[in-house]
Amino acid sequence: MCGIVGYIGGREAADFLMDGLTKLEYRGYDSAGIAVYHDGAIAVRKKKGRLVNLAEEVKVHPVVGTIGIGHTRWATHGGPSDLNAHPHTDEAGNFAIVHNGIIENYMELKEELLEKGYRFKSETDSEVVAHLCADMYDGDFTRTVQRVLARLRGSYSLVFMSRFEPDKIICSKKDNPLIIGLGEGENYIASDIPAILSYTRKTYIMNDGEIAIVKKDNVWVTDLEGNPISKKVFEVNWDAEAAEKGGYEHFMLKEIYEQPKAIKDTMGSRVSEDGSHVQFEELNWTTEDVTSIGKIMITACGTAYHAGLLAKYFIEKLARIPVEVDIASEYRYRNPLTDSKTLCIVISQSGETIDTLAALKEAKRLGARSLAITNVVGSSISREADQVAYTWAGPEIAVASTKAYTTQLVTLLLLALYMGRLNGTLTADEESRILHDLTAVPDLCRKIFECADEIKAMCSSFEGREDVFFIGRSMDYGLAMEGALKLKEISYIHAESYAGGELKHGTLSLIEEGVPVIALATQKDVEEKMISNIKEVKARDAYVIGVVQEGDTEVRKTVDTLITVPASDNFVVPIMAIIPLQLLSYYIAVSRGNDVDKPRNLAKSVTVE
Repeated sequence: MCGIVGYIGGREAADFLMDGLTKLEYRGYDSAGIAVYHDGAIAVRKKKGRLVNLAEEVKVHPVVGTIGIGHTRWATHGGPSDLNAHPHTDEAGNFAIVHNGIIENYMELKEELLEKGYRFKSETDSEVVAHLCADMYDGDFTRTVQRVLARLRGSYSLVFMSRFEPDKIICSKKDNPLIIGLGEGENYIASDIPAILSYTRKTYIMNDGEIAIVKKDNVWVTDLEGNPISKKVFEVNWDAEAAEKGGYEHFMLKEIYEQPKAIKDTMGSRVSEDGSHVQFEELNWTTEDVTSIGKIMITACGTAYHAGLLAKYFIEKLARIPVEVDIASEYRYRNPLTDSKTLCIVISQSGETIDTLAALKEAKRLGARSLAITNVVGSSISREADQVAYTWAGPEIAVASTKAYTTQLVTLLLLALYMGRLNGTLTADEESRILHDLTAVPDLCRKIFECADEIKAMCSSFEGREDVFFIGRSMDYGLAMEGALKLKEISYIHAESYAGGELKHGTLSLIEEGVPVIALATQKDVEEKMISNIKEVKARDAYVIGVVQEGDTEVRKTVDTLITVPASDNFVVPIMAIIPLQLLSYYIAVSRGNDVDKPRNLAKSVTVE
């Protein structure tokens, strides 16, 4: 997820571009750049690192002109560097583009362009778009953009400039946000509203499949074939702080609601076009690569550790390879039994978690192969690991992880399916069936959001309570651990998670009248056992909130209230079932007046032991 800006009008474009990027720096911050047209040429300035580096570059090497585009980057393809920073141009500098999203078929397009003699400067997927513009240009900039967009597969917000037609900027979107700010004798483009609030509150909100031709005095919007579309002006009435959060009260809530898109982006090109199988081009493993694995060691911290616990179920059931899961801070101090037949999977949102990085180095010292699951391209863990599978969650601002966790689960489930097929333990029909349910998750998640008010109303059950318990079996136990962590880290309520079968081994002594118990019962193969556990806590007068799949008829008979999630495959449903727990934790924390985005004593990335 990146920040995009564009300007055309009568003032110096660089001034708006730099100011707009400053307002959007929270969306991406590993590099930034601007491109400005003046006197027959497009001048580009871009620098790795925070926006201050670009500001210094522009100060030393200023650009003048009244039309330009800008970008602040969150790396996906290619690590942070000056060359990988946007904007990208073709070799002749006739076209400049900025891009937010993932071009899934970029490698296919790049190979085609290389055969034609085009030379690439960066490692990004985005650069292919600039070269495609050059390759397909027929004397009409708008028509060229239409033809380029028809070649692209994936998600994007794209903004185009051409020195051949410097009176316009063209933009389009698919699955990524884009707006147009309407001014007097000037117009603006941005990926989000904060960039333009100081200049105008009149906007067009772009929809998927629309193209806007933006001039200083006019804006035309068409479909991909050029048919005119009538747009209504949206008047922004948010203040600047609310706009930065997309109108949500907190970044955490915004990021909870961003999960459908993040999940879709993470699946991306890893699912074949026909939806039948997983393809991990970045790993490119053979059958021998998988069959040679004696065991898998997963190590991580906090929320990422909880994702690892579910990955154990995914991999052992689908790929039939033994898996250990260890807290990273414990792994290297227990003289672990790790060798050359071990695959060490480390999971870290930031890629900078110091304990996880140390565990990775220890596993490599002991001879293990290593695979990192991380959200940050070019991070320390991504550089240290032998291979990397990135999650495409985009920047996560709130300390409490939400979309990073669900995208980790998606990546790990895809990995388990991939390994199962290569290992011969998973049939093609089984893989296709699970993928069918997995690819439906982004749309199904939205059904959960429709029940947000009902979840919010459950907060009253937690008033005056300082203890809450989560119980579950099988994959629901790992989910219970993450649910408890979310609640305690932002609400400051003491929350514990227990395997349902452990209740009678001591935990039942903690249950008393009115104590809230959240009982996860989404796994059909252990539902009967969970019902017995629910009855045990109900017999001690607990207040029980059940979490079940739609269509459940039995659990609802034993609980006080119910949260339902869309029915899906047992492997897929945990990805959705965490969302109502995130929402419940959020609303409870808000009701207690807590700083949800910055809970006390916690930091987003733990870089000290």
